[in-house]
Amino acid sequence: GNKIRVFSSYGKLLTRSGAVDLTFKTYNAQGSGGIMYKDAYYYNCYNLDQLCRFDMTTESVLYAKLPYVGFNDKFPYCTVSSCYGYSDMDLATDENGLWVLYATEQNFGNLVVSQINATDLSILNSWNTTLYKRSATNAFMVCGIVYATRYLNSEVEEIFYMFDTTTGVERNDLAIQIRKVSSGIQYMNYNPRDKTLYVYSDAYLVSYSLLFA
Repeated sequence: GNKIRVFSSYGKLLTRSGAVDLTFKTYNAQGSGGIMYKDAYYYNCYNLDQLCRFDMTTESVLYAKLPYVGFNDKFPYCTVSSCYGYSDMDLATDENGLWVLYATEQNFGNLVVSQINATDLSILNSWNTTLYKRSATNAFMVCGIVYATRYLNSEVEEIFYMFDTTTGVERNDLAIQIRKVSSGIQYMNYNPRDKTLYVYSDAYLVSYSLLFA
């Protein structure tokens, strides 16, 4: 797309009032993996193996190549029967900053987790996992740990996988079920400020409060 619609608060978003539309003058966005972080919107540059940073104040765009990334539906998120289009690059945030989740041929299509410098888009650190990205429907970050979901049925999604970037511990047996309002989940991201997982599910905006023992 070539526009981003901005609401001044979550309440305004729910009532669909007071929106301001900003237009990308260069480097349109592609896919559902974009995210707002501080004063910028981060996304997959259209039809390119690059990340883009759209400054919400100056409306300027910074871009940087993401090495070896699969793009244009090479390694999207998938259910058992179909895939979510152009979900190759998934931006995420947590207490530690900005991340991008993707896959590469060098890692055999498995998930790669990279922490990104929010100012210049350089990679601060990167981890290869053994999770085949097409086997997951989505993923999100919490405290430096990536969690991945998979489709169980039209009513239930399951958090089944985790990888801890601090310890290197990897598990695929979590079996944490999430009740859904609709069958598909195109986007999810954790907000560390309110400890809430925000989800876009077939035109529904849904939030889940997270509790960690």
